[in-house]
Amino acid sequence: MNAVVVRTRAVIGLAVALASAGVALSTTAANAATIETIAKQAILLDLTSNTVLFEKNADERMAPSSMSKIMTAYLVFEAIKGGRLTLESTLPVTERAWRMQGSKMFVELHNNIKVDDLLKGVIIQSGNDACIVLAEGLSGSESAFAAQATKRAKELGLTGTNLTNATGWPDPNHYMTARDLAILAEHLIKDFPEYYHYYSTREFKYHGITQGNRNPLLYRGMNVDGMKTGHTDAGGYGLTASGEREGRRLLLVVNGLPSMQARADESARLIEWGFREFATYALFKTGETIEQVPVWLGEQDTVPVSVPKDLNVTMARADRVGMKVSLVSNAPVAAPIKKGDVVGKVLITAPGFPGKEVPVVAAQDVEKLGFVGRAFAAAKYLVFGAKS
Repeated sequence: MNAVVVRTRAVIGLAVALASAGVALSTTAANAATIETIAKQAILLDLTSNTVLFEKNADERMAPSSMSKIMTAYLVFEAIKGGRLTLESTLPVTERAWRMQGSKMFVELHNNIKVDDLLKGVIIQSGNDACIVLAEGLSGSESAFAAQATKRAKELGLTGTNLTNATGWPDPNHYMTARDLAILAEHLIKDFPEYYHYYSTREFKYHGITQGNRNPLLYRGMNVDGMKTGHTDAGGYGLTASGEREGRRLLLVVNGLPSMQARADESARLIEWGFREFATYALFKTGETIEQVPVWLGEQDTVPVSVPKDLNVTMARADRVGMKVSLVSNAPVAAPIKKGDVVGKVLITAPGFPGKEVPVVAAQDVEKLGFVGRAFAAAKYLVFGAKS
């Protein structure tokens, strides 16, 4: 009695929607829009629909340099959320932290500094000294902190990451991938929105010294609001950047660029391309009835179906005209049915688009008919056949 039921309709002129929850980087957008980059490693995502727009050597191990400070900040935010720290907590400056070279916040030896200031030192000034103060304050030593950071990275799905310090200081065993940095950055944006504002702050004054945020895209009027630069001889010039425009948030990771100017120009070019060539379309809201699917031997003849979370799709703007959305189900679905049971799937297709499918679920319970009702339904089916 079960048959595959397909209902298809073209979807034209859909509005841009806000992102659904979760982190998934497996969906790739259409190949119709293409671009090249001089970056050695790169990945560009649309976080609104968790779609990869472009990637190059995204799973190649690389020196993340100061971009790995995103993990340092992430662990501090977790400690605050878990009650171990507050923004007003103070941490002592050891001689090791004070002597740390490279980019500096210029902490004072033996001083006790507020976590709020240390976070600004890490995020805005890229202070290696501030990173070590936080690492030692949380874990007792930088090496213990790095071990904790690596463990947490694995838990977050960063499969190509190993961290040996809190700063991104050059070390052949301190590495990440562009994809891992993107996953981490997305987690930080979504897990700690209350702290994301640090990344758009353009300058911070500490110890009488004012330093500007090193993210060049903050100054270009592109709606970019984060996140972190990096540079070492081994890694080249890199940037993890994110920005939001008309409800869409893009996230870019580039590394291995030859100069600060190339980092600024190439990052801007890739992000502008992502906003210009692609669009994100809202198909269905969580709980919205998509269709009524026939039910077999249920107390009602049909069950409304919906998607378990907002369904948005990103594709090249040129592909939108041919977009089609199909509901596929094995109908009639046998009762009893519980709300949330998967009863089919939605397929999204378009010319040049690789396709996407998501499950659809029952929007309400449907109880099974009693014995008399089942007997009557069976007799009716034998006499009149299935409804068309």
